[in-house]
Amino acid sequence: MLVKFTSSTSGQIMMFAAVARQLLESIGKDCSARGVITTEQLPEAITRLRQAAAEHKATPPASSVDDAGRASTVGDDDDARPVGLGQRAFPLIELLQWTQQEEGFVLWEAERDF
Repeated sequence: MLVKFTSSTSGQIMMFAAVARQLLESIGKDCSARGVITTEQLPEAITRLRQAAAEHKATPPASSVDDAGRASTVGDDDDARPVGLGQRAFPLIELLQWTQQEEGFVLWEAERDF
């Protein structure tokens, strides 16, 4: 399922519900089918998203053991690098910043609660 974030001043972005949930929970929002980040909430939301992205960067990647018993770290293979929270949060942070400059608000919408 997709979640669409629409700014009252600067456009829209879409992301998968699992990612949207992680980002919305980091700013203290419920993951309902519709919601809003008001003009007054934008500065705190931007700060919390940046902190969540920084904390996620600071944690080391998970390690695993392959079939042969060798330890490997996720991300050892260039083709298998996971996309981090900071990369996923960046478009939403930008949307919030642009909206804040114009003193707008951001709405999100999904087909159901997620």
